[in-house]
Amino acid sequence: MKLIFKALGLSGAAIALLFSVYYFNLDMKLVRFVVVPLLDKHYDSVQREHVL
Repeated sequence: MKLIFKALGLSGAAIALLFSVYYFNLDMKLVRFVVVPLLDKHYDSVQREHVL
C-alpha cells in the first residue's frame, strides 16, 4: 500500500512539474535565454562564402 501511495505521489509531482513548465512556457524561455545566444555567437563567427 505504501508503494502505491509513493508511486501516486511521485507521478502527481511529475505531472505538476510538467504542467508548470507548459503553463509558464518555461521551455521556450530557456531556449530564448540560453540556446539562442549560443547559436547567435556560433553563426556570427562563421565565414560567409556568399555575402547577400
